[in-house]
Amino acid sequence: MAESGPRSFIGSKLALLCDGSILVYRRDDRADIPFPDCWDLPGGGREGDETPEACVLRETFEEFGLVYAAKRLIWSRPYPSWRDDGSISWFFGGRLTHEDIAAIRFGDEGQHWTMMPVADYLASPDAVPHHRDHVRDLLAYA
Repeated sequence: MAESGPRSFIGSKLALLCDGSILVYRRDDRADIPFPDCWDLPGGGREGDETPEACVLRETFEEFGLVYAAKRLIWSRPYPSWRDDGSISWFFGGRLTHEDIAAIRFGDEGQHWTMMPVADYLASPDAVPHHRDHVRDLLAYA
């Protein structure tokens, strides 16, 4: 699905949808992190020589306790990183089942999680701004 090319990627995010809602979590409210106290999506920074898929699946497990298979990813696209340093971030889309949601075990990053109606997420001034745009791209596909 995703490939890492000559411009390396620095991280991956995943929009997980179920019945018109999206899995989000409230970031910690600390001045030393990007986008403090904002609604964010599963994912994070690349470790070692991970592929974009391996990165986002590892982060989703670490943050939510979800073992999500790469074959369940329905959409992917690279975007210029918000850091504006020439690096790439990958954005993925997938679907959750109600069983997946029941299996969530929230990790130690962030304040809390929820399944938020997608329309509320897209309208939220507290959502990480560029992620709202990426979710709109996903919805145009899905």
